[in-house]
Amino acid sequence: MNQVDERIMEWIRENGFASPGILARERGFSVSSGHIRDRCKWLQYAGLVAPIGGDLYDLTTEGILYLKGELDARHCPRPTPSKVFEDRYATPPGWIESGVTFRVRL
Repeated sequence: MNQVDERIMEWIRENGFASPGILARERGFSVSSGHIRDRCKWLQYAGLVAPIGGDLYDLTTEGILYLKGELDARHCPRPTPSKVFEDRYATPPGWIESGVTFRVRL
């Protein structure tokens, strides 16, 4: 957990669900929407926020308990980059294999 993570969760608690783009435009966030998107994925893996549709996130019960001081983040799953971002470079759905091969001559 870092300061951006806590700020994301506090903003969602005070204002309702949000997307990384909305959060990046808000005062108090000095990071890009891409960075906030990455942090939301980490928070999702830890079980503190959940996607509710598209790019929108809302707090989970565990996220609310964490903000109230009733849950220690050490008891949440510890995200690793390979787990959190495993879909970043995945083949898109509906991708069609062309069968074309390329050769590079050096």
